[in-house]
Amino acid sequence: MEINRLIEQTAREAYGRLLSYLVVHWRDVQAVEDALGDAFLSALETWPKTGVPDRPEAWLITAARRRLIDRARRARISANALPTLLAMSEDAQYPASSSDAFPDERLRMMFLCTDPAIDPVMRTPLMLQTVLGIDAARIASAFIVKPSAMSQRLTRLKAKIRAERLVFDMPDEEELPNRLDSVLEAIYAAYGSGWEEAVIADSPRRGLAEEALYLGRLLLPFAPREPEVYGLLALMLHCEARRKARQDGEGNYVPLYEQDCAQWDRRLILEAEHYLHAASQAGRIGRFQLLAAIQSVHAQRSSSGRIEWGAIAQLYEGLVRLYPTLGAWVGRAAAVAEAYGADRGIALLEAIPSAEAMNYQPYWALAGHLYKRMNRLEDALSAYSRAIGLSADASVRRFLSRQASEIKESYEETTG
Repeated sequence: MEINRLIEQTAREAYGRLLSYLVVHWRDVQAVEDALGDAFLSALETWPKTGVPDRPEAWLITAARRRLIDRARRARISANALPTLLAMSEDAQYPASSSDAFPDERLRMMFLCTDPAIDPVMRTPLMLQTVLGIDAARIASAFIVKPSAMSQRLTRLKAKIRAERLVFDMPDEEELPNRLDSVLEAIYAAYGSGWEEAVIADSPRRGLAEEALYLGRLLLPFAPREPEVYGLLALMLHCEARRKARQDGEGNYVPLYEQDCAQWDRRLILEAEHYLHAASQAGRIGRFQLLAAIQSVHAQRSSSGRIEWGAIAQLYEGLVRLYPTLGAWVGRAAAVAEAYGADRGIALLEAIPSAEAMNYQPYWALAGHLYKRMNRLEDALSAYSRAIGLSADASVRRFLSRQASEIKESYEETTG
């Protein structure tokens, strides 16, 4: 049973690295997934009898290589890749020692997923599932679609890859900027998934935030002149700097505007500001730079003692003009409410199409907050109820439940 748990842990922590390492040489995602799946099954059958190898990941890579080579010989496909795989399989000493880090080819794999043959809308979801191991339900949550719809889209895409035997190529230097956005989006989505579950001890996605930061830093040499790479790093670092302040000593959620600035990591804030300044030198504004700038204004509270909501509202205004997403609309409504009054904020919030906001938790949490400020208690209770139902984080649910309870008490006193 202990060996089975080790195999499960290896699959959870290393699957994306193993898959990416093989795919950048083989270029056939489906074939590699099948081979790697067979390798893990073989481990389940073999390791309990022979013992766990000194280098589990290297053992799995070797097993998967053999299956790919056997498949190529039988089906006579990917002739160009076969010599490479044969050479790889002869490297019996890889890695040279158990302490060697496994080559991280995930960035290359992510760029392979931006191949023109893949629908641009599905490139980021494909990366999240294939490279970063995020399940379809979680990906669906990030893109605000039904889990069944996202699962079907990914299944159809993989079926197309298999049926058309798509063999992906890496972008050249001129193509790279046009294929960068999907990679940045995937890293950001991975960070968000890890950020939300970092406080859940048994969550398999706890380490995703650190992985996303690692990939963001790894991306810099690939695109040293792209300001959005620096902007994304600045954004993630500003958020990471506040990780310890997100909950109090009893595990209760603490909103950003109430957090104790003394708990923020000053070193990470300075690093974030360094990257944000580097991005500004290019003179090309982008989504992640604007989001990082918003977080930078929040960070200034640690020295000024106040939040410049007017500046944040202005940045959100630029964001919704350039990148009108649901998150940007809700963020603008929140900032405008703080800077200019709840009535103006709620007007912006209610202007958002209800169909788009139906399952978006931040929309309902903000609606509850603003309705409460405006003394629209029935509306506030209804909004908080929906926000609670859409919250995956238990500490956030408790926070929202306390807000709802306060409204109920006030409502009961008012109605007698």
